[in-house]
Amino acid sequence: MIKINHIAMYVRDLEQSRTFYERYFGASANQRYHNPRTGLQSYFLSFPDHDVRLELMTRLELTPRADRGMNEGYIHLAFSVGSKQEVDALTQRLQADGYPCLNGPRTTGDGYYESVVADPDGNLLEITV
Repeated sequence: MIKINHIAMYVRDLEQSRTFYERYFGASANQRYHNPRTGLQSYFLSFPDHDVRLELMTRLELTPRADRGMNEGYIHLAFSVGSKQEVDALTQRLQADGYPCLNGPRTTGDGYYESVVADPDGNLLEITV
């Protein structure tokens, strides 16, 4: 059986991102990894009752993306929170703490109830039932 093991993303501030995913999405981080030869530093984040992990990585030589418009590749990471009320509550909590809500909460044309927020690095996160 093939399944996704983890998803990885580069972030500017590793500790800020780790704290964000722990605080808002219930993640637990392993010990920080650091490769002094390459400069790579990372955490693997685990989520309650799920096998798929999120790897947050950083390097000194990271450069910001020039355009976050309609590009090929990664679009968003979706988190299921269990109910419309939880979508609303988490979206409101994130907004109150200064994270932009870019869309929703709303029911989409394909029937999902969701909102889209940005994490500290501007990565799009879909919060859905």
